Amino acid sequence: MKRENMTDEEKLAISGLIVDASVTDREEAAIEEPQAPEEKDGKIFRKYKIKDIVFLAIITAMTLITGAVMPLLVHIPVFGIIQLGLGIQFSLFPVIGMMKVRKPGALMLISLFSGALLVFMFPPMFFCLFICAVIAEALTVAIFRGYDKDRACVFAGTLYMPLTLPFLSVYYNVMYDWTDGANEAVAQFTQAEPFVAVGISLAVVAICFIGANLGRIITNELKKAGKLKQ
Repeated sequence: MKRENMTDEEKLAISGLIVDASVTDREEAAIEEPQAPEEKDGKIFRKYKIKDIVFLAIITAMTLITGAVMPLLVHIPVFGIIQLGLGIQFSLFPVIGMMKVRKPGALMLISLFSGALLVFMFPPMFFCLFICAVIAEALTVAIFRGYDKDRACVFAGTLYMPLTLPFLSVYYNVMYDWTDGANEAVAQFTQAEPFVAVGISLAVVAICFIGANLGRIITNELKKAGKLKQ
């Protein structure tokens, strides 16, 4: 049958069949050639993207904003009072950052961003946060081989803040220059009773464990709702 002899209805029907066939071909091609997943391939260390760094910077800002009570806690001469007051914030938000980025170095970047602001208030805090982040990440990579598992992120988030206790204790008791003058922050570590220090240290670990798990739950719920994509 010649095309010029076809009715309008026949021409429309043929056009529809052609369109349907082309759509089916494209769908089959998409199934046969799926997009390559993000470069995991069993690698522990992977390249960072700009969006990863920006997200971690936002997470750091949220951590510091919610931790604005720190200047008030400094004047309470109780061992570990700052860590008790900041345990939730400094475990919850870092876990969200690590579960979103899933790359070693995420906690170190968060500590660098935090330390860059805290260094003006207390310079040793910059080194304290960074060293504690390095230790927490090294243990996490050694045990879990990265952050692909949720429990790895919880583990690192739980260790991060409690590790600052032995660091600051050594600093104030061994390295601190008393010519700078004693103050409440110094007294927290130099005048602490051993049993009190141990008890509060365990309390800080417990609080950070709770905060880390809250971060895990929040992240998973945000992913289910489609608000936080990998």
